[in-house]
Amino acid sequence: MEQIKEYLDQIATISKFDWDFFNSKLKRRVFQKKTIFLKLNEIENHISFIESGVVRLFIPNEDPDKETTFGFSFENQFISAYDSFLTQKPSAYQLQSLTETTIVSITYADLQEVYKTTQIGNLIGRLTAERLFLIKSKREQNLLNLSAKERYLRLFKERPELLKVIPLKYISSYIGVTAQALSRIRKRI
Repeated sequence: MEQIKEYLDQIATISKFDWDFFNSKLKRRVFQKKTIFLKLNEIENHISFIESGVVRLFIPNEDPDKETTFGFSFENQFISAYDSFLTQKPSAYQLQSLTETTIVSITYADLQEVYKTTQIGNLIGRLTAERLFLIKSKREQNLLNLSAKERYLRLFKERPELLKVIPLKYISSYIGVTAQALSRIRKRI
């Protein structure tokens, strides 16, 4: 739990009472590689902080080659099907660990209690919302303004470790091209 505290301490000063109360609501969860821990049509009941690992956000399809990957989250980032979490309605997508992944989670009900009792809850809620908005906005802008080659190069400039942990079929879906098109792009680089 110290990792999330260190992350939050970089952003704001947290009182001992707020931290102790918030920390008492956190639960550590560990997922093996390729575990889907939020399924399609389930209601997201957690906001989580990734201590280690990589998580993929995707829209499933009966044909796994036609799944749409639209996001990745990494160590020291928050993860949630946030729209489902906020509305408490079924999720239109899934969350999957791509590596063994350890997350620290708080439930919807516990976060509401943290909001009422502490000042840190509002900070965490805002940080999560901001992070998830920025990911969505950046992806949309990249899809509209960059070529597939530019999207691929930018992704690996920002996250070079991705080649080691994320299968190319997920990367091709994420940048909006077929696996064959990604293979051609990679050959030209």
